Amino acid sequence: MIKIVIADDHEIVLEGLSSLIKPKDGIEITAKASNGREVLDVLQKKEVDLAVLDIEMPEMDGVETTKIIQEKYPHVKILILTMYNEIGFIRRIIEAGAQGYILKNKGKEELVHAIHAIHQGEEYYGNEVSKTLISSMKTKEVVNEIKLTKREIEVLKLIAAGDTTPIISKKLYIAHSTVETHRRNLMEKTGAKNIARLVKFAFEHGYML
Repeated sequence: MIKIVIADDHEIVLEGLSSLIKPKDGIEITAKASNGREVLDVLQKKEVDLAVLDIEMPEMDGVETTKIIQEKYPHVKILILTMYNEIGFIRRIIEAGAQGYILKNKGKEELVHAIHAIHQGEEYYGNEVSKTLISSMKTKEVVNEIKLTKREIEVLKLIAAGDTTPIISKKLYIAHSTVETHRRNLMEKTGAKNIARLVKFAFEHGYML
């Protein structure tokens, strides 16, 4: 029997998962939690094989929780169950050490399959998540051809963080006109049609991780 703890800040999700997973699936829910801190409390008191975590939770999110579990309880496997199929989230969670990542819009069969696969030492990514990873790898090949200068990267990060031209000018000790020149160059090099697209580019390609 695989012993798991499930964590999500929505009670309806926890109840839904509890109703889906049955002992006949070879899985036992030993505890439920609403955030990462509660998961860590569970791991101190109970024997757990695998943690099923959401990414966005109050007090301690899935990424931070994953990192701590990997450090303190390396025998505990981690499966992320989330609604976010975005490369930024996927990269962060893989780097944190999770063994799997699937979406909430999938059914019980994939969830049970993922838990068993990870418990057996495999990594598991849902079909949609795998497509996002493959697409990102292909895009990265193109991005690698985009040569940004050190200053352009600095400006890009500040733009993505929401800073205006005057603020960027002050932070980097450069003229307003220079900031605008960098902004135009960034949009031309990346093919972004507007600032929203430029911000998306920064997050999707690892500049804000």
